[in-house]
Amino acid sequence: MPASTSFPPRLNDRARGWLRHIWDKSTTADDWSSSGEPHAWWDHTSTQPMCSLPRFDLHETGYVLPIMCDITPAWREVYTRIADGLVERYTTFWASVDWLTLIGHDPDQANYPPEYLINIPEHLRGRYDIPGWTANGVEPWGLQPDPLGADGNLFTRGFFNLLMCFYRYVSGDDKWEKPFQVSGYRDQLFEWDQPRLVDFIHAQWKERPQGPHCENTKVWPFCVSGAGSGLQLYDQLHGTQHAAVYDQWLEYAQQHFLQINGKGNIESFAFYYDPIERTAATFRDHVDGYAALAPLMYNLPKNRAFTTRLYEHAMNKLGWNDPRKPILELHPDPRFLTLAILIARELGDNATETRLRSYAEENYEPRFWGENNEYFGWWFHTGEPWPRGQLSSLMMVTELGGQDAWSRIFQHSNAARFQEPTLSKVDYPALGIAQCWNDHADGTMLIETVCPRSSNRGRATTWEITNLPNAREVQITSQGHSVTTINVLDDRTIAVHTTMDDRIYTVYTGYFGPESLAKTAGDADSVSGDAPTITVTADSIAQAAKSKPCSGSCC
Repeated sequence: MPASTSFPPRLNDRARGWLRHIWDKSTTADDWSSSGEPHAWWDHTSTQPMCSLPRFDLHETGYVLPIMCDITPAWREVYTRIADGLVERYTTFWASVDWLTLIGHDPDQANYPPEYLINIPEHLRGRYDIPGWTANGVEPWGLQPDPLGADGNLFTRGFFNLLMCFYRYVSGDDKWEKPFQVSGYRDQLFEWDQPRLVDFIHAQWKERPQGPHCENTKVWPFCVSGAGSGLQLYDQLHGTQHAAVYDQWLEYAQQHFLQINGKGNIESFAFYYDPIERTAATFRDHVDGYAALAPLMYNLPKNRAFTTRLYEHAMNKLGWNDPRKPILELHPDPRFLTLAILIARELGDNATETRLRSYAEENYEPRFWGENNEYFGWWFHTGEPWPRGQLSSLMMVTELGGQDAWSRIFQHSNAARFQEPTLSKVDYPALGIAQCWNDHADGTMLIETVCPRSSNRGRATTWEITNLPNAREVQITSQGHSVTTINVLDDRTIAVHTTMDDRIYTVYTGYFGPESLAKTAGDADSVSGDAPTITVTADSIAQAAKSKPCSGSCC
C-alpha cells in the first residue's frame, strides 16, 4: 500500500513499549513441557474460569503482530521472531493443559462458588461442569489423547490455526505448514501441519452446523468465531474456500442463538449452547451485553451487519453508549469493555469509543516501566509483577492502526510486501524501529530508528536492506546529510553502517512497484543516472502530523 513520505504510519511509544515486552516474553526460554512451567509473565489468570490459561496469552499476544506489520510493512523480522516463539509454545503440554488434565466430569460440580454458577443454567447447577472444564474422556467420545484431533477442544485448535496464520501474515514463510509434533496425553506426540489442521476443522464443522464443541458438550460462539476467523484468514492467505462453514454458522447463530422480543429487538444472545442438554446458557437483563460482546472481534471481519446488531444490543443493555449514564462494569473483567472499545473504533462509533477509552485511561493503569521506561503495558491495578498479557494485548489492539485496522487483516492481505525492499538485521531491541515504509510514488523507503537506552546512543550498528531493484543505485540521507557508509553485498542487498540514535533515514531505493524488479541490476537500461535524494526530517514529519490528523498508534 503506497503512501506519501509526508505522513507514513508509525509505532508510537506505547506500541514500541508493548512490542519490547512481548519480545522478551517470546524469546526468553521457559519450559512448557509436562515437567516444567511457563514463566510467570504468561497470563494464566484473566477471565476465569474460561480463559485463565497461558495458551490464551499466546494467541492474544499474537493479535497485535499483523497490525504492527501493516504499520511497518518494510520491517517484519521482529514480528516473525515473536510469532514463531508463540506458535512453538502452542505445540506443548501447557498449551493443552486443560484437555490433558481435566479428565472426566468435574468431581467438584456441587461446590462451585456463586460467581461461577452464573455461567450455568439454573436447572443444571450441581450436576454440570463449569465452563472451562474440558471433560476429556466423557461419553460418548471417551478419552482422546490428541488435543488437536479430538471431537471437542475446538478452542485449542481454532486459535492455534489463527496464530499460525498470523505467523504466515507477518513472515510470508511456510514453516508451520510443514509437519511438526504436538504434545498429547501422557506426553504422547502427534504429527500435524497447518493445512491438515485446517482441513480437520473444516470437515468437523461441516458435520456440526451448530458448531464443534469447545469443551466437551459446549458450543461457544466466542471460540467458534475465533476458529472461523482462522479459516477466513487462511483462505485469504492461500486462496482456499474453507470459511464457507463459518458463513453458514453465522446464519445458524442468528436463527438459533438469538432470542427476539415482540418488537423485533434482541432480548438475549447465547453465551454457549449445549447440544446434549439442548440448552442455551444466557444471562439476564444488562449482563447479557457481555455475552453479545464476547465473539464480536472475530465476527466483524466476516459479517459486519450481524456484528453491528449485536454490538448495538450490547451497548443498549450496558448503557456504555449513553453519556447520561455512568460507565458500570457489571462483571469485574476488563476484557469486555476493551472489546467494546475495539468494535466501537472499527464501526466508527466515535462517541462511544472516546467515552470508553477515557474510562480505560483513568481505570486500567497504563504505564511504562523498566530502564528508561522502555516497556509499556496495562496493569489494571492488580498489584502483580507483570502486566496481564491477555488484557494488555487486547488494549493494544484498540490503539493500533486506526479504524478497520483489525478487519483489514482478514480482508486485504498485502503479500506484495515480501517482494519489496525490506529492512533486516536490525540490532533489536538495542535499536528500535518506529517507521519503515516503501513509498511507491517516490521510490523511497522511510526508516525511523529509536534508541530507547541512552547508554546505547552512539554505538556502532549495521543493518541491511534487501529486495532492491539495483543496490548500486541506492542513496541515503539522514537529517539532511548524505549517508556514505554503505556496502553493496550483492545486486539486491546493501549493508548500512551507522550509529544508534533517534534518527530518520530516507533511502532512495528506486522501487516504484513490482515493475521495478523486472529490470535487473545488470541491465544497462535500468541505470537512469543520478537518483533523486529526498530528505525527510523529524520537523517535516511533525508538520505533516499537524496538517493530517490520525488515530491510534499511527500518530
